[in-house]
Amino acid sequence: MQKLILKKQPSEIFGNPYLEGTNELKDEIQQQYCPFIKGTCVKPRKSEPHIKVGICSLGYKCDFIDGFEPVIICPQRFKENIMFDTIRKKYLSCWTNIEWISEVNIGVGGSVDYVAITKDKNNKIIDFFCLELQAAGTTGSPYPAIVDIRETGKFQRDSYNFGINWANEFSKTMMQQAYKKGKIVNHWGRKIVFVLQDVGLKYIHSACDTSKLQQNTKEMPVDFCTFKMIWDTNQDKWTLSFDTIVSTDIDVINLMLGGAKVDMYLTEEEFITNIIKKGIADEILNKNDYLEYL
Repeated sequence: MQKLILKKQPSEIFGNPYLEGTNELKDEIQQQYCPFIKGTCVKPRKSEPHIKVGICSLGYKCDFIDGFEPVIICPQRFKENIMFDTIRKKYLSCWTNIEWISEVNIGVGGSVDYVAITKDKNNKIIDFFCLELQAAGTTGSPYPAIVDIRETGKFQRDSYNFGINWANEFSKTMMQQAYKKGKIVNHWGRKIVFVLQDVGLKYIHSACDTSKLQQNTKEMPVDFCTFKMIWDTNQDKWTLSFDTIVSTDIDVINLMLGGAKVDMYLTEEEFITNIIKKGIADEILNKNDYLEYL
């Protein structure tokens, strides 16, 4: 068993954990191979498209996470067998054969990440099931950490200058997708499932009105199926583990898109205080004029 230390650094690079003092990962960075899609990483640097970023998850902690956790920032990271096996067990247990088709156009709703199908003896589709994968995103860039490993064999800092953009990926992007695609599949009388990490759902609970989410209700058109990242001591790597399923309908998605509960809103006075603090920080306002607010 090797030493695992989570800090504000990449926790997985091209599918491999960073184990302080025991591995350099230079070869993996050179090969640019993603074990989850069994091919070259599909996440290029914007400024250098021939170079793949290769960061699957980042060590991070915040108010709604107890200590550092590996936060998944690439949707390809979810493509472990255990994720597909869990979906089969929870939703498709009656199907005799399953095939997966990726990036299927759903019209005005965009495209669906994965659609599972089952066919009859004449190879005609007799049923289908829609699945979306939602990872977190970043503010700033963790890529300097990769440069450090490439050049020196190890991280040069305990904390790199990046953040997790929880709001954009989960309360904005995912909820808008759940609303648009959920309305379509609900019109068909079907269900769509969003796969995300448990920390993503924790963020949603902290930022949105989730009072009407229900535990795993078959009749609801939208499910959020969460997975945890668990450290496997036998293989010295991070692996997915099923966490929970919560269900909702389109009206509740609309409620969640509205953000937090009313009792979590700032008062006008609190907002004015924030205006003053930011104005002082930007040197637009004079601190001495607003001492009673500070």
